Amino acid sequence: MRKAFSLIELLIVVFIIGVVYTLVITNFHKKKSDEKSLNLSNLQEQMRSLKYEKSARFLCLDDCSECEMIADGKKVATYENFLDKSVKIYRFDEARGMQEIENDVFFNENGIQERVCFSYTMDKSGVGDQVLVAFRNRVYDFSDYLNGTKTYISLEDAAYVKNNLIQEVKR
Repeated sequence: MRKAFSLIELLIVVFIIGVVYTLVITNFHKKKSDEKSLNLSNLQEQMRSLKYEKSARFLCLDDCSECEMIADGKKVATYENFLDKSVKIYRFDEARGMQEIENDVFFNENGIQERVCFSYTMDKSGVGDQVLVAFRNRVYDFSDYLNGTKTYISLEDAAYVKNNLIQEVKR
């Protein structure tokens, strides 16, 4: 009758534990990095994946160095250096073309108004603000709910596509 484990058996068990530990840690870090990989191209998709009953909002204050994902008024996540103050928000108007719009007003929990650098809001049905966002030589079109965010290389390209779409609808 055996009363102890051999050295080989112990080494095999330690090796198996090491492999399992490595896989768990790797997947944990991968999941964390996936969560942090938010960008303007997938902002709508990330917001739709949140669990909320009324609305979700992505809000950047002051110089846009820190942004928050807010669901039903509660902060869900914080993102640093996501944008900078060079971000511009536009709406397309058939008669006037691209029109830069002013940012929303935001009052903090103390009732003090803060300067909004960027804000994007989505309602419970997944419909968000119909805006175009110009940032770092790209224009992100958030107006297509079915196909996701489209990316253009300039405001002129975005306006051209919008005008063509309007002409197709009028036919």
